[in-house]
Amino acid sequence: MVVWRMPLSHAGVLLFCLHHLITAIEVPLHPNIQNDLNQPPTITKQSVKNHIVDPRDNILIECEAKGFPSPTFTWTRNGKFFNIAKDSRVSMARRSGTLNVDFRSGGRPEDYEGEYQCFARNEFGTALSNKILLQVSRSPLWPKENLDPVVVEEGSSLVLQCNPPPGMPPPVIFWMSSSMEPIHQDKRVSQGLNGDLYFSNVMLPDTRTDYSCNARFHFTHTIQQKFPFSLKVLTTQGITEKIPAFLVPSGTSSSKVVLRGEDLLMECIASGVPAPDIMWFKKGGELPSGKVKFENFNKTLRITGVSEEDSGEYFCMASNKMGLTRHPISVYVKAAPYWLDEPKNLVLAPGESGRLVCRANGTPKPVIQWLVNGEAIETAPENPNREVAGDTLMFRDSQIGSSAVYQCNASNEHGYLLANAFVNILDMAPRMLGQRNQLIRVIEYNRTRLDCPFFGSPIPMLRWFKNGQGSNLDGGNYQVYENGSLEMNNARKEDQGIYTCVATNILGKAESQIRLEVKDGTRITKGPDDQIVKRGSTTRLDCRIKSDPSLKLTVSWLKDSNPLYLGNRMRKDEGSLTIHGVAEKDQGVYTCIASTELDQDSATAHITVQAASSPTSRMTSLPKDKPDPPRDLELTDLTERGARLTWLPGDDNNSPITDFVIQFEEDRYQPRTWHNLSTVRGNVNSAILKLAPYVNYQFRVLAVNEVGSSFPSTPSERYQTNGAPPEINPSRVEGVGSSKNNMEITWTPLNATQAYGPNLRYNVLWRQRNTGESWKNVTVRTSRYVVGQTPVYVPYEIKVQAENDFGRGPEPPVIIGYSGEDYPTAVPADIRVRVLNSTAVGLQWTRVPSSSIHGHLIEYRAYYWRESSLLKKLWVSRKRQHVGFVGDRTRGVIGQLLPYSNYKVQMVVVNGRGDGPRSEIKDFTLPEGVPSAPRYLRVRQPNLQSIILEWGPPEHPNGILTGYSLQYQTFNGSRTGRMIQETFSPNETRFSLTRKDPLSRYRFSLRARTQMGEGEAMKAESPVILNEASFGWSLWNVTALPNSNWANITWMHNFEPGTEFVVEYTNSNNTIRSIPVSGQLPSVQLADLTPGMTYRVRVYSKEYSTISSPYLIFETSSAYTKSQVDIATQGWFIGLMCAVALLVLILLIVCFIKRSKGGKYPVREKKDVPLGPEDQKEEDGSFDYSDEDNKPLQGSQTSLDGTIKQQESDDSLVDYGEGGDGQFNEDGSFIGQYTVKKDKDETEGNESSEATSPVNAIYSLA
Repeated sequence: MVVWRMPLSHAGVLLFCLHHLITAIEVPLHPNIQNDLNQPPTITKQSVKNHIVDPRDNILIECEAKGFPSPTFTWTRNGKFFNIAKDSRVSMARRSGTLNVDFRSGGRPEDYEGEYQCFARNEFGTALSNKILLQVSRSPLWPKENLDPVVVEEGSSLVLQCNPPPGMPPPVIFWMSSSMEPIHQDKRVSQGLNGDLYFSNVMLPDTRTDYSCNARFHFTHTIQQKFPFSLKVLTTQGITEKIPAFLVPSGTSSSKVVLRGEDLLMECIASGVPAPDIMWFKKGGELPSGKVKFENFNKTLRITGVSEEDSGEYFCMASNKMGLTRHPISVYVKAAPYWLDEPKNLVLAPGESGRLVCRANGTPKPVIQWLVNGEAIETAPENPNREVAGDTLMFRDSQIGSSAVYQCNASNEHGYLLANAFVNILDMAPRMLGQRNQLIRVIEYNRTRLDCPFFGSPIPMLRWFKNGQGSNLDGGNYQVYENGSLEMNNARKEDQGIYTCVATNILGKAESQIRLEVKDGTRITKGPDDQIVKRGSTTRLDCRIKSDPSLKLTVSWLKDSNPLYLGNRMRKDEGSLTIHGVAEKDQGVYTCIASTELDQDSATAHITVQAASSPTSRMTSLPKDKPDPPRDLELTDLTERGARLTWLPGDDNNSPITDFVIQFEEDRYQPRTWHNLSTVRGNVNSAILKLAPYVNYQFRVLAVNEVGSSFPSTPSERYQTNGAPPEINPSRVEGVGSSKNNMEITWTPLNATQAYGPNLRYNVLWRQRNTGESWKNVTVRTSRYVVGQTPVYVPYEIKVQAENDFGRGPEPPVIIGYSGEDYPTAVPADIRVRVLNSTAVGLQWTRVPSSSIHGHLIEYRAYYWRESSLLKKLWVSRKRQHVGFVGDRTRGVIGQLLPYSNYKVQMVVVNGRGDGPRSEIKDFTLPEGVPSAPRYLRVRQPNLQSIILEWGPPEHPNGILTGYSLQYQTFNGSRTGRMIQETFSPNETRFSLTRKDPLSRYRFSLRARTQMGEGEAMKAESPVILNEASFGWSLWNVTALPNSNWANITWMHNFEPGTEFVVEYTNSNNTIRSIPVSGQLPSVQLADLTPGMTYRVRVYSKEYSTISSPYLIFETSSAYTKSQVDIATQGWFIGLMCAVALLVLILLIVCFIKRSKGGKYPVREKKDVPLGPEDQKEEDGSFDYSDEDNKPLQGSQTSLDGTIKQQESDDSLVDYGEGGDGQFNEDGSFIGQYTVKKDKDETEGNESSEATSPVNAIYSLA
């Protein structure tokens, strides 16, 4: 292991500390020690003292402990042993004492309330948890009450009492209106700490009928609402201004008791007109600085984290323009016990002494009680080596076997503290805890420290040695610390070597070695200098460095303490930083940092950009543009391989030139094509060019600034360099067969500047490898040659050499190529298929002979396709797929198959030419697997009370579906509710959820199941609840007119015309149906209803589904069913009908007899007057009939004098006679004259003829 050390830290970090503390031993937190060290139990995790749980969740009471051997756990409940084995709902976590009470199979959480305590034991002692008071959260309903309207006069004070139901923990109170808007609060109207709503004075706008107090319960996430108050404010002529008077607190003075560390809340609410202001003071001093918060419009004073110094007398002052009043509040600060000196674990060697100290304070002063292994120390087995001295336990001459866990309990009337501390008597031979054979590198002349962490009991003695020498290192340049570390004040080259540390006690010894290397420091030998530079010029900052060659050096630059971005204008070279075209933004402090793994050095310089001269000032006001092209190009210092090119820069057009780009063109191979040759800085105007032989050069130059590149300069005169043999050969030489009996040799040819002479050509040489044959050659001028009549896929040695008229190039390297491939002739044999799981199979086959491959073996390829599914009537795609097994292999795996399917597979050998013949087809069948995700999961929220989920079956069932599993939970921001799981049969694809919390959304996770388990989840969230009611739209007055199997539904709304609605109705079986309604008429008929069934109906907007009408309940009328008896077949009914028919016949005969005797039936005369009472009975015994049923029917018209005008469609008995005589027909259907015939002109008047029929006669007799 290599430990890198930074000299700035002056040695390393001390990893483990070992020292004497009242002759006690501190055990390092090292896994080699902790994992096998005998140790009494220590409680590491436990539930809070006041543990409140949600009644909807399982109960979890935590208790975890460590120790060696691993501790076992027991519990007490209400001071008695809690037998977990006797309660099937209670279980204990593995290797832990955590209790879990499961209510999935029933049970009441309230039955488990009480005080619990956990005991963790092993053979060395017993540790105790705190006493955990388990309480179940409660959110009781608001008691029913009838609130009378509150009537007050304007200007009066008022208190609307909330009196929330008691909860565990207490609920959060807030006041809302019926539209769920908070009641506006200010210094006049505010909510008190007790939840009541206080009015310093009532104003006329306070009149409203919906002051509602709401209680939110934390654990159950429920909100209880009190029946709203109705407030009516009576107006008066002028509001009388009033001096402030306190509504809260009551009386002339009050007091508060608060515990140390808690928040102190004091409240003062006053009445008065105008509303008074509240101010706070402390008698005899200032309010506590940094701890005071004013809340609720200064009506509440909060002092956070109170201490004893915050005791005293406070007073609040309420004032308005009419006067002021004060109220004193005396504050007393008490204190539950708190630690002054908490006992710590104590490790002693045999024969050593030590002590445990337990000091606590509080108000009143707490009582200290000692326990050992959970038992009062007074009744515990006596230990002669232990002595109790109040808050201190003394141990002298400790012996093996006296290890134990001691508990200190500090308690007063406000609470208690419980601390566990073990005393462990330990003997152990020395152990080295650090890494062995460490390598430490340090910088010369720096202070360094070699650490040697160790442990043993009794505490070992440590000594250091260098390079195996016998003398102990201590003194001079070396200093040994009590923890074993060796420090060197100045590490020198001669200090390099191997250092050994040896730890010894009476039980043995241990040693460890560290190798130290001393390196040269990193130094900047020449740093940058401060400079004053002109804008647009070029400057250079030096940074020359000397460092140890064995260390990696990194150089970086900062500008104004930030990393420097190197753009086009800046170049970092070895030992310097160059800035071209200096601008004002380049002014600042530049820092060069040279760093290695061990140290670093830095140097700083300041660059000042000189103010621009007058011409520059004029230039800065001009627009910037690309520079003008350079001019006057000239070639000098001409040689066979070089030349100097000079030029004059053009105008920079107000933007400094940063670079010059030099290009060339040659007229032999690529005439009129320009190539980049080199780039130089913008502050030079000449460059030495490196040229190639036998090139007719022509040059041009482009100038570059921050705007862009200039146009090219005018080309220079041409310069022809002398020829020479090629210095390189073609690259990327390959030999590959394009057919089975040839080999195509290709290469990348030389370019124009690499030819070096005329008539560039290539000498191609080849021979079959390992045959001893001589080289064959051919000279070509192209970059390709094909060797024919070659055997199938044999290796060849290939060389390609460049040549021109001046000679040949260097000797080329030998390249191995291959002649053409043919198709493989063998097939994989002995193919075996092994099903690995529901989606994968393993293949195994026999390797084919290499001679049958006829080329380079690329892969064994398996072609497979899905033949059918084991699920009936499921269409499958038989598309062929393939997977390749690269290289010379005999086995492979086909994955990503679809379970519960029949597949076929066959294999081929593949080389560079293609596939060989195919093997025989093998069949295999895959077992069931887990299904894919459901096709879709749609979440609809038709209203604020319900959520509807609909889903589709999975696209790939992968087996026989056994059902669906749905998990869902509420979430509100980062808070999530309890996860709930539902299961469904395979045929169920719909689920309706009733919302319990209108403020939270839901997350859903749906999985399909087969016998193999659950598949991939389809997840969705309920939509965001929009406050559509704020648009002012609503639906009301839903009515239903039901029949036995249908109902007409109507409603009213204030939506735009043409709005689409949905009518949703639910029957008694909770079957939900809906009908979309569009158009102008807000009505619809519900058909196919069940007679005698109760329905619940509502109407909501299709676009805004949360805007809904209230539910309306109606019931369809009953109808006869096939099981009812047909009344027409009953004997009593037939007899009754016969009797009625006989009676009618007798009455008809009587009427005919009276008619034949001259009886008369009065008919209204032409004069249309209503009949008077005297007309109802005549002396001659005639009758006139009048009844409610003879009232005018629909379709008749009443004349001005009250008579009825017969409509054209009405018939009369006269019309059915043949003339006006009304004689008998042959069948006797008419008897006598039914009506007094009127003249035609009378008939056409506005009278109505009352023809006397047999039925009328019957009515008259009745």
